[in-house]
Amino acid sequence: MTEEILINVTPREARVGVVENGMLQEVHIERSGRRGYVGNIYCGRVKRVMPGMQAAFVDIGLERSAFLHAADTAHPVLNSEPIDGVAPAPASAPPITELVHEGQRVIVQVIKDPIGSKGARLSTHLSIPSRYLVLLTDSATRGVSVRIEDEVERERLRGIMAGLAGDGFGLIARTNAEGLDAAALGEDVAYVTRVWQTVSEAIAHAEPGQRVYEEPPLPLRVLRDLMHDEIEKVRVDSHETFERTLEFARQFMPGLTDRVEHYPGERPIFDLYGVEDEIQKALRKEVPLKSGGYLVIDQTEAMTTIDVNTGAYLGSRNLEETAFRTNLEAAQASARQLRLRNLGGIVIIDFIDMHDDEHKRQVLRTLEKALARDHAKTTVYEMSPLGLVEMTRKRTTESLARQLCEPCTTCAGRGILKTAETVGYEIFREITRAVRQFEAEKLLVLASPKVVGRMLEEESSAVAELEAFIGKSIRFQPEEQYGQEQFDVVLL
Repeated sequence: MTEEILINVTPREARVGVVENGMLQEVHIERSGRRGYVGNIYCGRVKRVMPGMQAAFVDIGLERSAFLHAADTAHPVLNSEPIDGVAPAPASAPPITELVHEGQRVIVQVIKDPIGSKGARLSTHLSIPSRYLVLLTDSATRGVSVRIEDEVERERLRGIMAGLAGDGFGLIARTNAEGLDAAALGEDVAYVTRVWQTVSEAIAHAEPGQRVYEEPPLPLRVLRDLMHDEIEKVRVDSHETFERTLEFARQFMPGLTDRVEHYPGERPIFDLYGVEDEIQKALRKEVPLKSGGYLVIDQTEAMTTIDVNTGAYLGSRNLEETAFRTNLEAAQASARQLRLRNLGGIVIIDFIDMHDDEHKRQVLRTLEKALARDHAKTTVYEMSPLGLVEMTRKRTTESLARQLCEPCTTCAGRGILKTAETVGYEIFREITRAVRQFEAEKLLVLASPKVVGRMLEEESSAVAELEAFIGKSIRFQPEEQYGQEQFDVVLL
């Protein structure tokens, strides 16, 4: 498998595309006016304690107060959000009122960006990530990422981790640590220790609302978190950013510096690899499958649903075989779309009904295998009798669509519009209300051309009946700038 990282930088925006075998798999976007907060450490002040929610709202200087749950406060072990696949130890948190009080100064780290109407989510368990390790400031844990599955390698890394210096804090070996020797890991320990010492000094003098640690910009974070031996090239189209990434690579991954290169071409790098087209496709609801079937993806506040349809694919044998083949392709496509669109939280995939239990198992295994390359933590549950697969995908930032788009001003985000007929009858009711409350000789209705056209044609007899009923004349005036649902009734 060939894998490349493409970095496109303009004065106010940085974008990163991860391409595997010529196909875009991930897109990361950071704009200078709206950088993410995940990983940043702040000095905050507790504004309000909510015993019924087992949580507190903390002011860290952002637009909205951030959310601190008791589970992210109570235990000096791993965060409730797993670090690089390392699961937390289960434990019950004491009442939030025993942990924090209003007005208290707290040092917190953002573990989830503000999403929608929700503020950022916080944790008091601070961690400092590096290329190969994560330093845990309030734990003595020495662990290995569960994404490293080879038990011999896990034991080898545990042995190295146990011998590394670092009293007073814990260390987790990240996926990138696989195959490394003690010297390389020791350099990383020295780095995260220096960073933590600097942060500790800043914390000692910080005032509430002040940031004491900030994650590096997107291009450097991508190199730190996504760079591994399978990456053939990192191509950067900005010379200044290329110099910064190359310096970062020399410092933290000297063996891979020859893979970082500057792209000087006149044609935009995202156009060259077809990334721009894929981003546009990722904003659509429908995803075509090669077989002729298609997916319909809907993101809502509560969950994301993926509906699988056979479309034009009729198969060559029978309905069961058609459903099975379509579902196999849909499982791979769904995994890619979740990663590409950065969809998180609860996900429900509605596969086409199958009766063969072995077919169901194969579709589920295909989905799990396709999700294995996803950097976000995913959990997949068994297929229900209705053909539904419930799964979760860890969400720390907004989805691609919510980063790039805003709700439609015409339909207010509903995705549907009232018909011209419906709006016409609303106008009739509004006219009836108006003439009962106010005196007027005649009425003027301002509405969209489509609505006015219907009123003067299909509904002309109804308009005449209404004029006779209220004893007043009604004039309609089309307004190009009015949306289909917008109208005004003016008394003259």
